[in-house]
Amino acid sequence: MRDRTRQNHLPGLLLSELIKFKFEKEKTMKEKVSRLSATEKALEVIQELENKYGALMFYQAGGCCEGTQPQCFEKGGFFPRMNDAMIGTINGHEFWIDRDLFEYWKYSHFTLDVTDGFGPGGFSLETPLGKTFKVQYRLFTTEEYENLEPVQRSE
Repeated sequence: MRDRTRQNHLPGLLLSELIKFKFEKEKTMKEKVSRLSATEKALEVIQELENKYGALMFYQAGGCCEGTQPQCFEKGGFFPRMNDAMIGTINGHEFWIDRDLFEYWKYSHFTLDVTDGFGPGGFSLETPLGKTFKVQYRLFTTEEYENLEPVQRSE
């Protein structure tokens, strides 16, 4: 007679554990990886700006004058150029990036942060608060890069 206690076992792993592991792995792989996040400090400033101005948007240019620091505008206060990339949202506010700059940074995760000081140009909404937004980057892992949220392009 067969030993039924070993029937549903793989070496060192119950069949039910294997199924659960496979399900969790598939679930994780199906969840898209965000290209964008924000620090708590940045979220606090964004909330303050949203309370004052309403809907916002962010744009990170690659030009000479504004540098590559993200700028915050009232929604509709800046129009992305054709084929610029919207890499995600922060609290529902779109974050756009210059098309050429995106090609350079497309393998990186963006973390929006804020620091004391004045950014280039002074047109960003946080400037009167004595703050400036900045981005910290890190490279995606191979697994993350293969499972990224899609990028929206302006027309």
